[in-house]
Amino acid sequence: MESGCPVRGQNEKNQKKSVAFRGGVIIFRPSNFMAKTCWIEREKRKAATVAKYAALRAEMKQKGDYVGLSLLPRNASPTRMSRRCLQSGRKRAFIGRFKLSRIAFRELASNGMIPGVTKSSW
Repeated sequence: MESGCPVRGQNEKNQKKSVAFRGGVIIFRPSNFMAKTCWIEREKRKAATVAKYAALRAEMKQKGDYVGLSLLPRNASPTRMSRRCLQSGRKRAFIGRFKLSRIAFRELASNGMIPGVTKSSW
C-alpha cells in the first residue's frame, strides 16, 4: 500500500522527542509545531538590548531621570520581552514553572518525559 501520504506515526517527524537535563534546565529538540523563526530571533534581540542597557536604566531610574529613560531604545525596557516555550517558541499559554506552552507540556507529560508529573484521575 504505497501512497503519496505516509501513514501517521511512521514519519520521522512524528517520532518521540528526547529530553536532556542540564543544570536544572530542560533542553528539547525542535518539535513539529514551531513558532516562526523570525519571532524567536526578535525575542533574542530584545533580550540582548535589555542586557546592554540594564545598568544604564538602573542608574537613570535611581536618579529619577525619566527624560533620559524615554530617550533610550524602546526595546531596552524589560517589559517588552515576552516569555516563550523552550520547545516550540509559542508565546501564548506559557506555563512558567516548566517553561513550556500548554501543548508541549501536555505532549511531554502524556509521554512521561517530565519527572514528577502524572495525569490526575479520580
